[in-house]
Amino acid sequence: MLVVGILAARSTLADHYYVPSGSMEYTLIAGDRVFVDKRAFGLRFPFTRFELTARDSVQRGDIVIFNSPRDGVRLIKRIVAIGGDEVVIQNGHLAINGVSLTSPLGNDVEFIGNKRVQLNLADGGGPSYSQSLADGMVLAIGDHRGNSVDGRIFGPVSEHEIYGRAVAVYYRRGQGFNWLEL
Repeated sequence: MLVVGILAARSTLADHYYVPSGSMEYTLIAGDRVFVDKRAFGLRFPFTRFELTARDSVQRGDIVIFNSPRDGVRLIKRIVAIGGDEVVIQNGHLAINGVSLTSPLGNDVEFIGNKRVQLNLADGGGPSYSQSLADGMVLAIGDHRGNSVDGRIFGPVSEHEIYGRAVAVYYRRGQGFNWLEL
């Protein structure tokens, strides 16, 4: 019974995620372990997709967990655009609804939602992208723009496909256990 309770809690309340690659550098590094709040976008009945409570809206800047529509692999990426947005990405830089998100602080810094994001452009900016997002859809991409298989490849994902919001890194190689809020 205890095992079922623990699995139900992981399915519904909170979980952890192991970051397998550098696609979110410099925010997350390969090997990081991240705490995920599964209540962030509504409470679901354990082991199902049935929603028990209304969903909070996904916000630009949120780092979320979802399955790739391309191959079903679980991914962690940053939401950069939400339903109704017109998004353009060129040379790794975002413009949402005609407004560039590149910061005057530097070419590799963007302000996405209320988050200051340090980009990794060492491998270039990755593929260009342009699209208007339908309501209920979001665009999720990596901060390491030249080394990320993300929404520029597989397109927008439904808000309902998002499992939860990454809240903090609780373990980083070389630093051990800590709590680095995202």
